[in-house]
Amino acid sequence: RANRNKLRHEGQIPGIINGYQIESTPISVATSAFKRILKDEGLNAVVRVSIEGKEYNTLIHQITTETFTKEINHIELLSVNMSEETEVEAEIVLVGEAPGVKLGGALTQNLYSVIVSATPDKLPEKIEVDISKLSIGQSITVADLEITADFTIVTDDAEQICAISEARAAEETVEEAPAAE
Repeated sequence: RANRNKLRHEGQIPGIINGYQIESTPISVATSAFKRILKDEGLNAVVRVSIEGKEYNTLIHQITTETFTKEINHIELLSVNMSEETEVEAEIVLVGEAPGVKLGGALTQNLYSVIVSATPDKLPEKIEVDISKLSIGQSITVADLEITADFTIVTDDAEQICAISEARAAEETVEEAPAAE
């Protein structure tokens, strides 16, 4: 533990790498470099790591942060075979303006990420969902997502991503809430 605190004090993040062609090995990464990778490349980026002259392609498997400061205090990297498909979570980002909202409808997002499967170099960090044709009473499900050759979506097709309901229904829900108490 003292060694990990010393590393953090020196601007390093302690961590571990394991997986394809490597035994569980302790590592440390420069905090600034790791934060730059997260900012520029995202969570699903392939991170090349060199250990004793050998290169490993890794994915960020887990990041542990301090509860209050949100500073990264430990990382776990997973060494991957670049020709083998792997599954990760990809964030869903709604884009565009829904005509149904302009007409007074209420937009509800029910799903914030999906599980995707692809080779490590094709993994998306986020999937943009265009809501610009969504009217009152309509919804978008996983089945409606654009199919791409780069990855497949593992999440159930029937899962609803978002929907636009009439504003009246939303107001009734709000009115009923206090009565339930």
